[in-house]
Amino acid sequence: MEINANQFSNSNITIIYEPSVCISAGRCARELSDVFRTSVIPWIDLDGAPSQKIIEQVKKCPSGALKFHLNHKVA
Repeated sequence: MEINANQFSNSNITIIYEPSVCISAGRCARELSDVFRTSVIPWIDLDGAPSQKIIEQVKKCPSGALKFHLNHKVA
């Protein structure tokens, strides 16, 4: 069974979550629980913290299941 990546976006960033890569360390939810919420769907809420703080947390993901990219603004 293949599990597809999930994408969550706001105007600044897009977070990509790959459940098949996740080792369920829980670091994201412990350290930034207003964004990474284990008991709510959708479990990633990008309105829960400033984009820079979310990026810093994503970079700490031990498995690499969380990734991000900056969204390009169209003039």
